[in-house]
Amino acid sequence: MTEETKKATHFGEDVFGDEAIRTYLSKDTAKKLQATIREGRPLDPSIAGEVAHGIRHWAMDRGATHYTHWFLPMTGSTAEKHDSFLELKDGEPIMQFGGKNLVVGEPDASSFPSGGIRSTFEARGYTAWDPTSPAFIKRHSNGATLCIPTAFCAYTGESLDKKTPLLRSMQALDKSLKRLMKLFGRGEAHSACTLGAEQEYFLVDRKYWEKRPDLVLTGRTLFGAPSAKGQQLEDHYFGAIPDRVLSFMNDVERELWKLGIPAKTRHNEVAPAQFELAPQFEELNLASDHNMLVMDTLRSVAERHGFKCLLHEKPYAGVNGSGKHNNWSVAYGGRNLLDPGSDPHENAVFLTMLCAVIEAVDKHADLLRASVAGAGNDHRLGANEAPPAVISVYVGDQLAEVLDRIENPKGAKHEEKGSLKIGVDTLPAIPRDATDRNRTSPFAFTGNKFEFRAPGSSVCCSGPMTVLNTIVAEAVDRIANELEAAKVAGKAKPGEHTAAFHIALQKILQSSLKAHRRVVFNGNGYEADWPKEAAKRGLPDAPDTLSALAALSKKENIALFEKYGVMTERELESRHEIFLEEYAKKVRIEGACARDIASEMIFPAVKAEYLETARSYESANSVGVASGTSALHEELVELGAGLDALKSGIAKLDDALAHSDSAATLASMQSLRTTSDALEKKVADACWPLPKYRDMLFLY
Repeated sequence: MTEETKKATHFGEDVFGDEAIRTYLSKDTAKKLQATIREGRPLDPSIAGEVAHGIRHWAMDRGATHYTHWFLPMTGSTAEKHDSFLELKDGEPIMQFGGKNLVVGEPDASSFPSGGIRSTFEARGYTAWDPTSPAFIKRHSNGATLCIPTAFCAYTGESLDKKTPLLRSMQALDKSLKRLMKLFGRGEAHSACTLGAEQEYFLVDRKYWEKRPDLVLTGRTLFGAPSAKGQQLEDHYFGAIPDRVLSFMNDVERELWKLGIPAKTRHNEVAPAQFELAPQFEELNLASDHNMLVMDTLRSVAERHGFKCLLHEKPYAGVNGSGKHNNWSVAYGGRNLLDPGSDPHENAVFLTMLCAVIEAVDKHADLLRASVAGAGNDHRLGANEAPPAVISVYVGDQLAEVLDRIENPKGAKHEEKGSLKIGVDTLPAIPRDATDRNRTSPFAFTGNKFEFRAPGSSVCCSGPMTVLNTIVAEAVDRIANELEAAKVAGKAKPGEHTAAFHIALQKILQSSLKAHRRVVFNGNGYEADWPKEAAKRGLPDAPDTLSALAALSKKENIALFEKYGVMTERELESRHEIFLEEYAKKVRIEGACARDIASEMIFPAVKAEYLETARSYESANSVGVASGTSALHEELVELGAGLDALKSGIAKLDDALAHSDSAATLASMQSLRTTSDALEKKVADACWPLPKYRDMLFLY
């Protein structure tokens, strides 16, 4: 066995994956379970007992003494309640874990955000085993716990989590794709959405974090003057990774590989002290679960290295924020439908899917924007590297030319190549990397996938991907409806199509592009004129969370989610309420924290500097020294004005908090910060109560 093979054997060792299934389950049970995992077949309930028995033995062999149903409540993080395998039978202790323990659990549903679905006196909720996401071992300093990924629902059956709508949306898209692919002559097969979630994050030394109440309580710095050096020199991106950070990264990857998470890429990001971890692509539901474990692992391993991992979208003002680029694609029968084909027929499938996604994004840009809305992301979207709040699609110049030729075969550029006919060999082969990369686009086609760059670094991938799956399912269905209405399919052998089919398909795609091409924008999303251009095109612009979340209450959007069985009206309304409440609470926490820091730390520090300066000025005058007194007097006036501004700013912030006015709170916080950051430059470094940006961003 080579050294490389030895290292690879650690991958997935803490996951109840294929090897463990074959080892701990009978051949028949293993086959049935793997059919559910790989092909999406309904779970055979008769195997639950044996699977539970096998999982327990496997987990105990790995050192586990407890188990938990691991789920994704609407808090945006994960949840778990641990139970031991210990049972008493006739007074004798035994280790037991049955099928019922595996399949269903009963946590308290009233203590999680429910948006009115559950009241305090209506506590019952259920967790239900998700066999498509394998059980895993979560280790801590002196033990281990078996974690069983589950969905979470109320006693009424309504979803209280982020996993259930995602699974429903995957099922809806699978059904729509089967319809469309049948029309293309393909036999029924399993569709699979895939996701690669690039995770950006910051590291800060724990000793600095402990002295910053804003970082401790809110995840971002509410005060802090810019460092003389920030990211101006662009020397951090892809630079040599500091040794201490590299040691941290090695431990992170070791933990992730044991959990079967294919962490692949690590590098310095654009801002100082900012980094990125990117995995290989996996099926969507598993990738979403894995990203939650990635964030958890980053935080826990950082502690062991004397760091704190910051996953807030904008921990520091004036430098790039952190996103989570969701690279999404969809395959059918093992073939990526967003991968340009090697022949005209395959390209016809590719272009149909490309047009369907463009149509979906244009028609439901408001929902995509709502899916990434949040108090943290409001500080990031449109700033520095992050994409603007206007949702648009980037396809690159070469594909834009192809779309031109589909939309207007005779009037498009390069007509000498021949009028494009879908599925006929006048369509040139499209290279896999047919686009450049556009980092200013919130939704960019990047060769064989779409990169949704708008989600923030702390977001759960399930939300944005639930929306994307649902809106693409609708667009695919509409195209299938028109093809069926044209009655051109099914008249040729599988894999072959008549001229009538291609003519009908071309007309359908032409119509779609004429209606929805406006959302395609290949330019610089940071240009000041783009919002004006977007407005001319009729593209929605929701610059903040409150305006973005309004999309969730639109009747047409509620009808869409209900039509595809992804969320009921009540489930969608509950999420709208939860997100609004979460936003208001986060802003209020930040406001209260800023007030406390300003009044209890910054004001006393400035006052002390003011009094010391006053004493120096008085002493100089008392001994008749003229030189320097003018400078001391000027400094005294500036510090005094700063104290007045601080006092006034604190009062305004108090008033905004008293009226629970989020907009006024944010405005007051920003005004108070402006005052404080200016004073930071006037108070002696040793006397300033908060660690400064230059310390936190550049000292590892």
